[in-house]
Amino acid sequence: MNFDAANPIYEQIIEEIKKMIVRGELNPGDKLPSQRDMAKYIEVNPNTIQRAYREMELLDLIETRRGKGTFVKEDDSMVITIRNDMARDAVSKFISEMKSLGYTGKEIIEYVKGEIEKKEEEKEGNGE
Repeated sequence: MNFDAANPIYEQIIEEIKKMIVRGELNPGDKLPSQRDMAKYIEVNPNTIQRAYREMELLDLIETRRGKGTFVKEDDSMVITIRNDMARDAVSKFISEMKSLGYTGKEIIEYVKGEIEKKEEEKEGNGE
């Protein structure tokens, strides 16, 4: 994992795990690596992983089963909620950035429509 200095590492780990859940790389009920193994794998201090796991438990994303390990919470609706939350955050940041560049709401919508049309044309051109 590549970390940016702007945000705490444990938050970046949480965001990456959320993305893995949304993409289906981690499914409800899947076992996560132990905190020690995860720390070794992504080369961070075990205390950082401990904090990330603790925060994810508070967010109801994971659960620790005594003697068995830590698992992605078995709640299919959680995936939809995470996906919607991440989309809302991404759109909000995008709108804020576009507004700071001087675009109006209408201009932003037109710009996005144009970009979507380009992507769809590219897909069709590639035979997808």
